[in-house]
Amino acid sequence: EVQLVESGGGSVQAGGSLKLSCAASGFTFDDHAIGWYRQAPGKEREGVSCIAISGGSTYYADSVKGRFTISRDNMKSIMDLQMNSLKPEDTAVYYCAARMGGRLYLNEYEYDWWGQGTQVTVSS
Repeated sequence: EVQLVESGGGSVQAGGSLKLSCAASGFTFDDHAIGWYRQAPGKEREGVSCIAISGGSTYYADSVKGRFTISRDNMKSIMDLQMNSLKPEDTAVYYCAARMGGRLYLNEYEYDWWGQGTQVTVSS
């Protein structure tokens, strides 16, 4: 059974940091591209960041560029999203997603598996 389990969400004040993790199981992690998405109340889900198989290629949405860092550990089947300088507009439920493939995938509809989400709340 494929599972993606996010952790690390919580509440933080603006300017603070959080580190989200996504633990994967049930598939060969190192032949899957991984992405992070978020959905704020009343808004559509949006792409935050994604990383290719080797970790050598990454993508960041303009809204998080320079503040968030995505990484993956293929030996441990874990993907992280380090979030620094958090802003109230970063408040959302954050989801990790995975699909087989060697390149970056920017469209959420390209992903096959999703985690249950973890809440991030940033107060001003």
